Amino acid sequence: MANIAYIRVSSENQNTERQTFEGYTLDKTFEEKASARDTQRPQLKACIEFVREGDTLLVYSIDRLARSLQDLNSLIATLTAKGVAVRFIKENLEFKQDKANHVNELMLNILGSIAQFERALIKERQAEGIANAKAKGVYKGRKPALTQNQVLEIQEKIKMGVTMAKLSADYKISRHTVYKIRDGEYILDQIATA
Repeated sequence: MANIAYIRVSSENQNTERQTFEGYTLDKTFEEKASARDTQRPQLKACIEFVREGDTLLVYSIDRLARSLQDLNSLIATLTAKGVAVRFIKENLEFKQDKANHVNELMLNILGSIAQFERALIKERQAEGIANAKAKGVYKGRKPALTQNQVLEIQEKIKMGVTMAKLSADYKISRHTVYKIRDGEYILDQIATA
């Protein structure tokens, strides 16, 4: 019967200080800096694997777990099916296996829908801003993470058997990027030349 915390922020320059769990003794914490656009986040997956029946997963707020209502409901269903209680601190909502609370379910769906709507608005405004900047000729895009030579180096190292984790750490890129390079899906024309 452990208290497990899951803490998430979207980017490296954000901090997790506002996500507090006062009054709770935490047995383990899973923390990551990753977007909530999907559920394929390393620490989230590790957290779901770690929790056991009788544990409580503490999450500061609904949008820290997921921004999609479908993902949110799926994650809660997965966790409660394992016998894990899911508690959102900010919203004061808790979900348990075989203990339906229709008010909590309603609130979850309302707040989850708002989080999903908010994300859609952010993406829409971002796309409009980029389109306007491109029209003015001032949008340069994100600086490429790798040069063409680095991509070729990574491909050679993959052939030599270097692990994805090591390549990810050595080149300061995500494992997803390493897999895209391995599978030939990394777009070379967007890479800066060395």
